[in-house]
Amino acid sequence: MLIYAYFVKILVVVKAAIEFIREVRVELSKVVWPKKAEVIRLTMVVFVFSAIVAVYLGGLDFIFVKAIEYLLKA
Repeated sequence: MLIYAYFVKILVVVKAAIEFIREVRVELSKVVWPKKAEVIRLTMVVFVFSAIVAVYLGGLDFIFVKAIEYLLKA
């Protein structure tokens, strides 16, 4: 009887997994995927923004390092 209950639990899990995969396929068919040009444009926006933030944070780091060096030498 214990083996039967274990088999039923496995069957329930497998059925739930199959149903989940079916639902995922249905939802993915509703997705409006971006065009190649849009992906490239938005990727460039991310690169430019990341570069700006990197320069800004690098500048702040440089200023703080120089300030601490000045304070420690005094």
